[in-house]
Amino acid sequence: MEKEKLRLDKYLWAIRLFKTRSMAAAACDSGKIKFDGSQAKASRQVSVGDEYEVKTEAKRWRIKVTELLYNRVAYSEAIKYYLDITPAEELQRLQYQAASFHTGKRQSKIGRPTKRERRDLDEFLGD
Repeated sequence: MEKEKLRLDKYLWAIRLFKTRSMAAAACDSGKIKFDGSQAKASRQVSVGDEYEVKTEAKRWRIKVTELLYNRVAYSEAIKYYLDITPAEELQRLQYQAASFHTGKRQSKIGRPTKRERRDLDEFLGD
């Protein structure tokens, strides 16, 4: 019982690169999915061995289809259906970006003053 046709938007949703199928279709329509350097439509038929460049909010993926997946499954299962061939420089850029932006602390002298700093300011200005 082999299904022969699988749409690109459904495949990208099933392997969990996009949260909803409509988000995957919208990404295809806006040119964020490329096959052989050109824009891929949401209705494009996926076949084993295809390589796609996928631009999500989190990162730029390069994936190779290893098996077809028709229904959405758990992440631990979904990763078996594609090969992540994202270039090393993209992964390094992401790690650098993550290290510099997500320290968990508010950088001093940036943003709104704390309550204590505001009180000190009010006292200094005489309000």
